Amino acid sequence: MKKIFLYILLIYFMGVNLCFAAQSFEDKKKEIIAVYNSNDLEEAYNMISKITEDERDYELWYLLGNLSEDFNNNTNAVYFFQKSIMLKPDFDKAHYNLANIYLQEEKYNSAVNEYKLAIKYKKDFPFYYYNLGCAYLGLKEYKEAKSAFEKAIKLKPDNADFYYNLALAYKKLNNDKEMKKALETYNKIKAE
Repeated sequence: MKKIFLYILLIYFMGVNLCFAAQSFEDKKKEIIAVYNSNDLEEAYNMISKITEDERDYELWYLLGNLSEDFNNNTNAVYFFQKSIMLKPDFDKAHYNLANIYLQEEKYNSAVNEYKLAIKYKKDFPFYYYNLGCAYLGLKEYKEAKSAFEKAIKLKPDNADFYYNLALAYKKLNNDKEMKKALETYNKIKAE
């Protein structure tokens, strides 16, 4: 009778541990995100580091990318964002953050490609278009830059920076009339 009781107890605890293990990943992830959001970056990084690479999902790889950017390590950030995208190719935020690194590093073609993918998966976020316009400016593709800035403005007409860069695109296109209108709107928004 004692052996049967021990077996039942053993099976019970094994079941509890299996349920805990299945639940604990999501709990750990929520805790890591909370720690990251509280700006305890070192602790968030240490917590993720304890999770094996095979166990990490696209969100943890993305978070590692953000942490790497926070630590000024763009090489690792690129790798981590790419890992996130491999696990969830339609994850617009990873494409966007990867594009931002490329833009910062003046890898404009790569930035354009990633911004376009971000837009493909989330068409209504104005900063995707705005930064796409900035990448086009870097490539000296001013018509495309103008178009991207105009799309950003349609989505968020109260952002002064959008008009400023639109004015720059118009200047590069030798369209002084439209440049002045964009600058007037920029100044009006800034004054408000």
